[in-house]
Amino acid sequence: MRKRVRIMVPLLAAGMLAAGCTGGGSTPAPQGSGAAGAPSADPANPNALPRNETLYTSGTQWGPPANFNPIREWDSATGTKGLVYETLFHFDPNAGKLTPWLAESGGWTDDTTYEVKLRQGVKWSDGTPFTAKDVAFTFGLGKMETIPYHNVWEWLKNVEATDDQTVKFTFSTANYQEWDFNLYNRAIVPEHLWGKLSEEDVLNGVNENPVGTGAYKFSSHDQDRAVLTKRDDWWGRTALNMDPKPKYIVDIVNTSNEVAMGLLLQKGMDLSNNFLPGVANLVKGNFGLATFYKEPPYMLSANTAWLVPNTTKKPMDDVAFRKALATSVDTKKIVEGVYGNLVKAASPTGLLPQWEQFVDQSLVSQSGFSYDKDKARKMLADAGYKDRDGDGLVENKDGSKLSLTLMVPSGWTDWMEAARSIAASAKEAGIAVTPDFPDYNALVEKRGKGDFDLVINNERQLSNTPFTYYQYLFQLPVQKVQNTVNFGRYENKSAWELVRKLDQVKTDDLAGMKAAVSAIQKIHLDELPVIPLWYNGLWAQSSTSTWKNWPSSEQGAPKSAPVMWRNWLEMGGFETLTQLQPAAS
Repeated sequence: MRKRVRIMVPLLAAGMLAAGCTGGGSTPAPQGSGAAGAPSADPANPNALPRNETLYTSGTQWGPPANFNPIREWDSATGTKGLVYETLFHFDPNAGKLTPWLAESGGWTDDTTYEVKLRQGVKWSDGTPFTAKDVAFTFGLGKMETIPYHNVWEWLKNVEATDDQTVKFTFSTANYQEWDFNLYNRAIVPEHLWGKLSEEDVLNGVNENPVGTGAYKFSSHDQDRAVLTKRDDWWGRTALNMDPKPKYIVDIVNTSNEVAMGLLLQKGMDLSNNFLPGVANLVKGNFGLATFYKEPPYMLSANTAWLVPNTTKKPMDDVAFRKALATSVDTKKIVEGVYGNLVKAASPTGLLPQWEQFVDQSLVSQSGFSYDKDKARKMLADAGYKDRDGDGLVENKDGSKLSLTLMVPSGWTDWMEAARSIAASAKEAGIAVTPDFPDYNALVEKRGKGDFDLVINNERQLSNTPFTYYQYLFQLPVQKVQNTVNFGRYENKSAWELVRKLDQVKTDDLAGMKAAVSAIQKIHLDELPVIPLWYNGLWAQSSTSTWKNWPSSEQGAPKSAPVMWRNWLEMGGFETLTQLQPAAS
């Protein structure tokens, strides 16, 4: 999921940031996002909450926080999953391992049976004991077709609570990679409350009074913020030896350019998970701001941005053309000119830096691509795409006009500038590409129906396994409407079979995973169904005025993810909260 709020520079820092904003611009929320107006009060107002006990965050919530349903992982209020509701495990991207959370342990007792032992003494926030029945019930909800993890039941046969602390999962086929993903992604809900709900309420109910096992509970919310208060009786203080330091977390709805950047600079915001163009100049200045790295790219990498060709349309159905197109893209210009080095150019594989151990460098050397406009021109000519009328642009093989449209959402100005850059470098190689900026919802509809030539997309975040990345690229069958994966409608049964085989490699079999990924990688590099462009950052700018010890690459500093984004609290975001220190200490 993209974190799309784009922040312009407030007047007080405009001069400092101008050099870093080249081509970056600012992006408002897509139309229909329901963003509220400016906050009604200064978040740092000491009359509201004690400033030295309160963490102010932004960068996740688009509109008023009105949904506290953890099943709705894509639009629930910030912290619903991760702070209020919890998962069986967390995932540590640095170690590449699951960390027991609500589960004390978990493991395969045979090839198709997984057993979870739960921690004792865990209670829901209403005082009811947390038991194995809650876990079995939660995964049982997946039998409903509307539930996001419904597909698990294609290979999960049964789940049962064998006693209060033990849950047994029995599979028809063990998809080990996917299963680990589910273990740290699925929020557990209380059976004694959710068992009374209809299917409609399970998925679409707002869950106004959430009861979770987490370290926080929602204490209030309105149009421009949600306030979470720490639970004194949270089980993890003893069992995990962890204690999040802020007593209060106030998550602010992103509403305007001036509010977000202004609050950060004026010490009214502690953590901004927005993309702030030009922030590098502020980090180097005396503004009390910090990023993970002190030098480019300043941020950790969160996902890969791809150029996605519609492989059902000519000439994108021709691998020779796709390779020439890839060779025509000057990614360096995007990284430097559009992003001011806040992102990194992607490997030809597109695998995130955290997955570097799975990159087969011999394949990259043999089949990878890099920008070379002259080589791209030759590749086009060799494949039969020639400039027959002398206008500097090639025609299709049959002599007809070749003109492509590259869509990105209107208002997403970094992507709009990237699209313009791609079009310009493609033109130099002889390919006519016209940027098009439709409304976000219109783009989604066209993309899903396959009514496009080229789009930019990045809808696969870092996870425990490259399986999720390749699932996006190669999943079959292609549906009439493709809502979540394989937007380019690329059909390769051999590739999809290899991805499914990767899914069935045990997650502790590193050699087996590398071999499986290498085989898939070869098809990707040979066929280029998507063209990796750059790694989007885990946008995180923190103020050191109230809280210190933010994660960074510096020796001795925490290395967890400084982020409040949905589905990231289980990948280091929560751990960051436990390592913060009051700036005054």
